Amino acid sequence: MKVEGSAMGEKRKAVEGRKKYEQERIARRRGGGGGGGGGFGRPPRVCSAAIQRLFEVCMAVFKGPRTVPSPKDVQMLQLVLDELKPEDVGLSTDLPFFKDRSTAKEIPEINYTIIYNCDKFSMCIFFLPPTAVIPLHNHPGMTVFSKLLLGTMHIKSYDWVDNYKTDKDAPSAQSRLAKIVENSDFTAPCETSILYPTTGGNIHTFRAITPCAVLDILGPPYSKEDDRDCTYYKDHLYADIAEGDSTGNGRSDNSFRWLEEIEIPKDLKMVGIEYRGPQILDG
Repeated sequence: MKVEGSAMGEKRKAVEGRKKYEQERIARRRGGGGGGGGGFGRPPRVCSAAIQRLFEVCMAVFKGPRTVPSPKDVQMLQLVLDELKPEDVGLSTDLPFFKDRSTAKEIPEINYTIIYNCDKFSMCIFFLPPTAVIPLHNHPGMTVFSKLLLGTMHIKSYDWVDNYKTDKDAPSAQSRLAKIVENSDFTAPCETSILYPTTGGNIHTFRAITPCAVLDILGPPYSKEDDRDCTYYKDHLYADIAEGDSTGNGRSDNSFRWLEEIEIPKDLKMVGIEYRGPQILDG
């Protein structure tokens, strides 16, 4: 999922002196992370061994655009993420955001916070209230590690079907055939999911069942200038007309879908918030 914000491209440094005091004062005034504040509620810690280790491993694993981490590097980063706990990024199930199980009457707002961003990778946490949906979208030329920190969510993902020509049965000229890779519920703690530029479910959607927090590490990050812009899709049922029965009715194949490129959904509400977890020491 692509996010925007003034923090994009800026390096994070330790909070000291007056800046630290002001952030702690603001955090106390906001008091608990509800009302659009995501899952943060406590004053930030200067640094955390776990988040610092994660940052250093990311720096070693991601080599920049047009590269894919080696299997050894993928395993190394996956192991670090599998051991990561909510408190390592300043989160807790005791915070009001994660206790609220009510269903919003309107389309719920999704919050995100950027932990770190550079040309090689980005680290971002998404906060999804119950029923919130991050629409179906892609990750062009990217390797993505997703770590569900808290909550239960449904993940559905696809990969393109190679060497398939769009035919007259496609919903539109902007449609391509894709195969379902994942279509399951996940509850934290669970293993880190990984997708690659062409495999692993590069096109996915998240739907929150309970309040959720998910950490996404994208390498490299989205960049419109480098042809890595985010594209959204709508899925349609796939019917293989050629293999229809004697009555002429098509046979539906549940493992395939048509994915039609669409504009950014107008009802998507995403709001950036300040990262108030442990800071990263960069350099």
